[in-house]
Amino acid sequence: MRSYRPYLIGFFLAVIYAVPVTQTAIELYRGDRPQFLDVFTQRPTSANLRSFERALERASVLNRFVRPWTQYLWYEALRDPGDKAVLGRGGWLFYKPDVRYLVEPAPDDALPAIITFRGQLARRGIRLMVMPVPGKPSIYPDRITGRADFADGSVSWHTSDLIARLRRSGVETIDLLDAFVSWRRDGGAAAPLYLEHDTHWSGDTARRAAELVAARIHALGWFEGGSTGYAEKPVSIRRRGDVIRMMDVPRLESSFPVEQVWCEQVVRADSGERYKDDPHSPVLILGDSFLRMYQTDEPMAAGFIAHLARKLGAPLASIVNDGGASTLVRQQLSRRPELLEGKRVVIWEFVERDVRFGTDGWQDVPLPEEVRGAPSKRSVSESKDRRFSVCISGQCLCASLNDHPLELFSAADQHRGTPILEWNCGIRSVR
Repeated sequence: MRSYRPYLIGFFLAVIYAVPVTQTAIELYRGDRPQFLDVFTQRPTSANLRSFERALERASVLNRFVRPWTQYLWYEALRDPGDKAVLGRGGWLFYKPDVRYLVEPAPDDALPAIITFRGQLARRGIRLMVMPVPGKPSIYPDRITGRADFADGSVSWHTSDLIARLRRSGVETIDLLDAFVSWRRDGGAAAPLYLEHDTHWSGDTARRAAELVAARIHALGWFEGGSTGYAEKPVSIRRRGDVIRMMDVPRLESSFPVEQVWCEQVVRADSGERYKDDPHSPVLILGDSFLRMYQTDEPMAAGFIAHLARKLGAPLASIVNDGGASTLVRQQLSRRPELLEGKRVVIWEFVERDVRFGTDGWQDVPLPEEVRGAPSKRSVSESKDRRFSVCISGQCLCASLNDHPLELFSAADQHRGTPILEWNCGIRSVR
């Protein structure tokens, strides 16, 4: 037996090293830099290492060639759609993190982050409304397994608990979970609230959710409504579910039919022009791909945002980031604080699975402090004797780092021709 050990060891080493050696040889043959060298160009943080691992997997020639065939055979033999999907009853597909969210412990990071964000907005006189969106398994658990019974309603206890704690903390929260359960009971199997092969809601569900939120905003008196008239135009699209695309097995796509989705496209009543956002709107909405669906995807202007604008009678401002509603949308807002100017209401939408799986978690994201009574543009000048000035509306307060007294002068004096440094939205440029 010992005489075979070197051969077995050699065989396993060859299997282990064959993949990276082959990949490197192919990249060099193409004239590319070997992918594995990228690991030395970044700091070895957990985020960078995960990003490197994903890039390495995407670039792998062997992975692109072998994996689809292996996954296809695996599905045909065992009906296993892979590590991102769950095959339910009647051919329904579910996104695996949606299912995991229901059965695994949920962290307690979301509540403190939401309360902090509400306080940041309140200091600016802006009200926050939070809207967790249930995942498809929460409303259709019986489509995953026959052992689940919908008779008692949703099984999303984590989301129910979060909504209750948010409300106890004084955060205005829309309970779509309870609404969706009621709508499913009323509509029955003839009107699914979600697409069969997609993670997202149907066009009609997006419209009804928007109308629910608009009614709550009106009831609270947060926004009396605008004067823009909108009309609806029925349209239909054919959509292949995103869960099918995430499986990344083209040969399986024919096993799942394209779904026809009916939507109501929102157009201006006066011109027939499709709905468009307005960054100067008093209402800002933050969210994820549930807001993108039917809005910037086909058929466009038929999603939640457009229907909320229709019911409020005014266009909205929005920041949408697929999978990034927990932290990334707030980071984008922090980099664009001008979007908060003139805002009265911020609506924050996120899918419930982000409570556990949100990209970058639930970080505290500081917002730039509002400068009251000051214009958005300020100019600061500095002379060779380290003198500087802050100019507002043509009047400048001049100070010096060399213990010179303060003095007031007009911007028209050009302050001895010293260079002007100008700030606009936090970006400094020299003129």
